[in-house]
Amino acid sequence: MSFTTIEVASHGPVARITLNRPDRLNALTRVMLGELGTAVADIAANRDVRVLVITGAGRGFCAGQDLRDADAVVDAAAIAAVIRDGYNPLIQALVGLPIPVIAMVNGVAAGAGCSLALAADLVLAAESASFAFAFGRIGLVPDAGCSWFLPRRVGSARALGLVLTGDPMPAAAAAAAGLVWRCCPDAELADETTRLAQRLAALPAQALALAKRAMTSAADNDLAGQLALEEALQREAAGTADFREGVAAFLEKRAPRFTGG
Repeated sequence: MSFTTIEVASHGPVARITLNRPDRLNALTRVMLGELGTAVADIAANRDVRVLVITGAGRGFCAGQDLRDADAVVDAAAIAAVIRDGYNPLIQALVGLPIPVIAMVNGVAAGAGCSLALAADLVLAAESASFAFAFGRIGLVPDAGCSWFLPRRVGSARALGLVLTGDPMPAAAAAAAGLVWRCCPDAELADETTRLAQRLAALPAQALALAKRAMTSAADNDLAGQLALEEALQREAAGTADFREGVAAFLEKRAPRFTGG
């Protein structure tokens, strides 16, 4: 499918979505949200894709909502509609993907751009990147899942401070606070992301999907509920061909050959 605001490419089992409005720091529009939703749905239906990478073209990752998008920023009702029909389904689709999602943050991430990055399972950021939760500076509140993701990553006190002040957090500080998985020199970000994506793509696909489900469910379960979920998911994992291959490879002292089965 041809897109106008994003690019989608596949390299073996790794798919990449690139936000492609570099002249606007990849700010989000209603059209882009629709294209992102379509692309994520296509990737979810493609059993050959084992990892998704999301990044931005040019010098930024995503500057958040484009305030010049007349289709989205008209009045309160229009803004609520684009959140309900655009942002919310996209964030839920990303979190619900049964494959690892990596955000490669190559520059500024602001507002909903931060939310998009935090919807990924792992965030790799260039040293020059920064994260700005500056919703309040235009009289709005955190959206696109920000109020859910941010305190779970950095704790409630730091999350509230970042939102109330809107002060940008440099990538190194974001890594130290647990907001991102790793901070990389700018020149190494692409290669580091590729290595991580290929490493994840070589692991047992069903086990990763079940592990992702377990970890995302933990916040909503009490201990008894989570223990029961772990038992059920482990039973499912133990019935896969990849589990049998992993045990055989361990006992035979060789590298495993996982097939995703």
